[in-house]
Amino acid sequence: MKTISENDNDFVCDIQAPCFQILAPEEMELVQRSKTQVLFRKGDNLTKQGAFASYVLFIIDGLAKQYIEGDASRSFNLRIIRPGEFAGLSSVFQRNTFTYSSVALTDCRAFLVEKDAIADLIKQNGVFGFNIIKRYCDQNTDLLGTLHTILYNQINGRMATTLLYIDSFKQDYPEIFQLLSRKDIANFAGTSTESAVKLLKTFEKDGLIQLIEKNISIINYEALTEISKRG
Repeated sequence: MKTISENDNDFVCDIQAPCFQILAPEEMELVQRSKTQVLFRKGDNLTKQGAFASYVLFIIDGLAKQYIEGDASRSFNLRIIRPGEFAGLSSVFQRNTFTYSSVALTDCRAFLVEKDAIADLIKQNGVFGFNIIKRYCDQNTDLLGTLHTILYNQINGRMATTLLYIDSFKQDYPEIFQLLSRKDIANFAGTSTESAVKLLKTFEKDGLIQLIEKNISIINYEALTEISKRG
């Protein structure tokens, strides 16, 4: 992780997000005083599950993977964090520690904003507070959807859902599958790496996808979507 100063070419002056644009000048000044701009290199941890959380992250550019750590050999991937999204919002409303880990899939620039500043703005500015709480609720709704998939879908449905989800990033990030290992894909689908590899080969044999080294191309969206729906 590297702190980006105002003299760096990569420096971004303001947080370009709609929820921050509605702040009054004095409120924006509070954000400016409370933020630090940093560069996370690919593979760096943005948040660490169980670590003390004194800030919220706003992703300027780059992609990160959010996951829950299990034992030494297992973890479960929750989502891919894209530019314009927050990480660590739960620390504002609940605990003083991060409830999940996140790691940079690419180089990521982010603002670290002190969580106390975010909490003060939520209390002072109703519209800002509504927008932040909506984002937090949207994240929780997505996580509940993920939990439902893992609990009630068979492995074929979970893998189909995983591939469709990751593929949704391809328009902006054509290399998205190449940023993820087979273990990453398995951890999104809630299965072992060995089972994931076998199922991917089965999907390819059935004409649903094409495997070219690490890249995965979906050939039959309709059939894969049906498998995802049936579970």
